[in-house]
Amino acid sequence: MIYSLGVFLVVIAVVAQAFQLTSSHTPRMSRISMMSGEAKSHYKITLLPGDGIGPEIIQATLPVLDKVSKKHGFSLSYTEADIGGAALDRHNDPFPDSALKICRESDSILLASIGGYKWDNNPRHLRPETGLLKMRKSLGLFANLRPAKVLPQLIDASTLKREVIEGVDIMVVRELTGGIYFGTPKAIETDPITGKRKGYSTAVYTDEEIERIARRAFEIARVRRKKVTSVDKANVLDVSQLWREVVIQVSKDYPDVELSHMYIDNCAMQVIRNPKQFDVIVCGNMFGDILSDEASMLVGSLGMLPSASIGVPGQPGVFEPCHGSAPDIAGQNKANPIAQILSAAMMLRYDLHQPKAADDIEKAVEKVLDSGYRTGDIMSAGLKLLGCREMGEEIAKAI
Repeated sequence: MIYSLGVFLVVIAVVAQAFQLTSSHTPRMSRISMMSGEAKSHYKITLLPGDGIGPEIIQATLPVLDKVSKKHGFSLSYTEADIGGAALDRHNDPFPDSALKICRESDSILLASIGGYKWDNNPRHLRPETGLLKMRKSLGLFANLRPAKVLPQLIDASTLKREVIEGVDIMVVRELTGGIYFGTPKAIETDPITGKRKGYSTAVYTDEEIERIARRAFEIARVRRKKVTSVDKANVLDVSQLWREVVIQVSKDYPDVELSHMYIDNCAMQVIRNPKQFDVIVCGNMFGDILSDEASMLVGSLGMLPSASIGVPGQPGVFEPCHGSAPDIAGQNKANPIAQILSAAMMLRYDLHQPKAADDIEKAVEKVLDSGYRTGDIMSAGLKLLGCREMGEEIAKAI
């Protein structure tokens, strides 16, 4: 099952400072901002429902956004566009130019989920994930910020022991538009003599690409616990050797932040063995893809975890839950919409410059969880089971 247990965690400000989900604490606001601009009275939002449970969790989120926007005196208009499998079915393109145009003309983008078994055997250029990569590259979304922080309300959702995960607070900063996912050449070729095939992909990073993601990581660490772990495979990969050299050079501009290095295989083990040692983890595209999912499992899974993909000034950011499309429960009103709703709160805070509205959504989620409401993926004995639609309604009521 692609979509499962989860934990509530919201990233604060553009550098994704984690929001503490207790009323006795206030969010620590970042001193660094990649976004500029002022609040407006009206915003154009592109909705990318995608596949599987995507349309359901988007629909559960809209009443929350409408309620909070009315309360704070601004309005939202929504335009849907296709991405992923839905785009393949309608346009034979996982992210058509028409969708990109709509995204570029919006103030921000709210993405749900993509993919599913139906398209798994498609050729590479006709797979849902290719549309996601195209969107990130086209919009210059080079930094993915994904937190993993354990909450008291959901600590038993993790499969790990309480003493291992209690107090865990990790931020994975993943480079999103370079590395092996985008490098060339790449192909599957057949030897004309032997008939045997070979496949290859190229991991490529430039100084500039490494420097900009490293700076984001150090900026984030400055408003957290001032520790950065840079993850690579510099003992065997030349591209990782360059990564390490550039990160070390960047670190000289941040003498107040402690830098350490860790090979990817060791880091993957240490995240499970002793996760409390980590503050900010910065890594390339593929390593970050793996580690961010692994870190999320410390707190239960991907099910309630939002994320932000941000980058080039002047382009809208993309805000999306970390979980997948869960085709096995699509259309059954079983999905947990909280990650999508929290992603909408991040959108309000980052792209729309409406921090008070974002605060209200976060507090509403807190109130609903404290009242004992749960969807099936985070359900425990003695609590109140809700469907996807009903969870969205309860959160809207709590605003």
